[in-house]
Amino acid sequence: MKRYFVTGIDTDAGKTIASAILVEKLKADYWKPIQAGEPTDSDSIRSLVSPDRIIHPEGIVLKAPMSPHAAAKLEDIDLRANQLSVPETENNLIIEGAGGLLVPINDEEFVINLAKQFDVEAILVSRNYLGSINHTMLSIAYLKQNGFKVAGIIFNDTPNPETERFILQYSQLPCLGRIGQLTEVTPATIQSQLKNIDL
Repeated sequence: MKRYFVTGIDTDAGKTIASAILVEKLKADYWKPIQAGEPTDSDSIRSLVSPDRIIHPEGIVLKAPMSPHAAAKLEDIDLRANQLSVPETENNLIIEGAGGLLVPINDEEFVINLAKQFDVEAILVSRNYLGSINHTMLSIAYLKQNGFKVAGIIFNDTPNPETERFILQYSQLPCLGRIGQLTEVTPATIQSQLKNIDL
């Protein structure tokens, strides 16, 4: 049984698209521990994957589309990582984080802390744009320096071979795949990307 925590170098790295592809590739369940705002990522996943995939209820749903720590304060919720526990399943499981690595849950904890709490490997989604080398390398440095288990990197959107070469050479992390630039996101385009993921 495989379990992975999908995180990104920023909020728009493509975690949900990557998660949908991984759910289909591994025939896995899906779970979003913290959802802030609507529409929910669980609903997006549900619309993109096979109908027999299990989408577990979110750990917590916050109304405001903002950082979990701020959204929780608006609702007078004292949100703590230890309030969240992985749903029971004997299947593979894809867990999707919220925002980037260091999005705060509260004044002391970050979303990425959940990967260590759940004892699962992280998959880092990197999207190619000007500045993405810096954001990707800082994310990798944080993960390594803080003892997180990292399965590898998925590159998303517009290909940039030189950027990807540098990141992989310097980080020594495996490339788990490349998601092509999608003009539309549908179940068919998700299926078309399965061959590009090596996991």
